[in-house]
Amino acid sequence: MKKIVGISDMQISTDAEDQLITYSLGSCIGVVLWDPAVKVGGLLHYMLPDSNIDKIKAAGKPYMFADMGIPMMFKEMYKHGALKNRMKVYVVGGSQVMDRSGIFNIGKRNYMVLRKMFWKNKVMVTKEDVGGSVNRTISLYVGTGQVRLKVSGKGEMDL
Repeated sequence: MKKIVGISDMQISTDAEDQLITYSLGSCIGVVLWDPAVKVGGLLHYMLPDSNIDKIKAAGKPYMFADMGIPMMFKEMYKHGALKNRMKVYVVGGSQVMDRSGIFNIGKRNYMVLRKMFWKNKVMVTKEDVGGSVNRTISLYVGTGQVRLKVSGKGEMDL
C-alpha cells in the first residue's frame, strides 16, 4: 500500500507491500533508511535544520527539524530490529528552489546539519541526490529496498 509521508512527517514500515513516498522535496530533505536483514524501512521529510528556532513548534512537530527528526527516526528503526551498520541510507533534497539568490540557504543548511550528525554518529550514506534547483520525489519499496527517485526535468530512476 502506498503511504504518503508529508512535510514534517516520518513513517516506519515492516510491511513488504508498503511503498513509502514523499513528494516535492525542494529545500527540505528526505531521508530513507532500510535494513535488508529485517526488512524494515523508514522515510523522514524534514523542513528545517534546527529546532531551537521555535521550541513550541518543535514540541508539536518534531519531524519538522533535522536535529530532532533524524535521531527519532533511527530510534524507531531500532525498535523494529534494525541495526545501524546494516542500514542502507539515502538522502535526497536540499535544493534552492524558492531562494534562488541564496540568502537563506535552507537547503544547504538542512544538508550540512544532516552530514554533521551522520559524521558524529558514524552513519554512512549509501546514495544521495542533493542540491541544485529542482524538486524531487523519493519512494521506498519496503519489501525489496528499492529506492525510486523522480527529479523535475530528468524523469524517474533508481537511486
